[in-house]
Amino acid sequence: MRRRPETRIGRRFAALGDEGRAGLVAFVTAGDPDPETSRRILRGLPAAGADLIELGMPFSDPMADGPAIQASSQRALKAGMTLTGVLSLVRDFRTDDDATPIILMGYYNPIYVYGVDRFLADAKAAGVDGFIVVDLPPEEEADFCLPCLDAGLNFIYLATPTTDEARLPRVVENASGFLYYVSIAGITGTGSATADAVAAAVSRLRARTDLPIGVGFGIKTPDQAAAIARVADAAVVGSALVALAAGDDPVNAVLGRTRDLAAGVRGARR
Repeated sequence: MRRRPETRIGRRFAALGDEGRAGLVAFVTAGDPDPETSRRILRGLPAAGADLIELGMPFSDPMADGPAIQASSQRALKAGMTLTGVLSLVRDFRTDDDATPIILMGYYNPIYVYGVDRFLADAKAAGVDGFIVVDLPPEEEADFCLPCLDAGLNFIYLATPTTDEARLPRVVENASGFLYYVSIAGITGTGSATADAVAAAVSRLRARTDLPIGVGFGIKTPDQAAAIARVADAAVVGSALVALAAGDDPVNAVLGRTRDLAAGVRGARR
């Protein structure tokens, strides 16, 4: 087991623990619907109540993502977003915010093309805290997870309803930052798990790791986010936000929905 790097992610979860509440992790796709609008959305998320930000790296074949996030990737790519552009958005964000954790989420192909060592160095310099790379399981940890940890950045693994007791120790072994529980067996933005099922899953995960547990996939409403916040350390919302980026007033729409979700999360344990 590698040493877990200390980043803004750990500091934010520690602060949330001191407050006695769960956090809201807001996912948006970098460059969606265009780079300037994306920049304004990203900068506005903390004030709207996002405790952590997942910034999607647009990719042409996002296998784990449902229609809303697939469409957001296509809009961003059409508008000219690149991996270099993603890092530029993070650098811009860091000029005003050095506290909110940013996690880049996506797929390995663009990172491989960019070059792992170069990408990690550039991402750290830009102000990235960690990564979720959906198509890199623990068996492929030498490709990116271990270099990521060695660079002082978190690598966040996914656990799912089909992650059994034999496999779970391997998943959590080199996970850091938090553990992301995918609450449904399927793609983003589709079904939703019951609160009881999530509570049971989180309890099982806590027996295997001391990492914070974030729960995502299928969380769309403030009430659903609040239900997750009562049993987990964070609720992760993506599709419900990125779907609004396609509308007429994407900045206000995304930030307004974020405020509603944050209110649900923050009031969940009162």
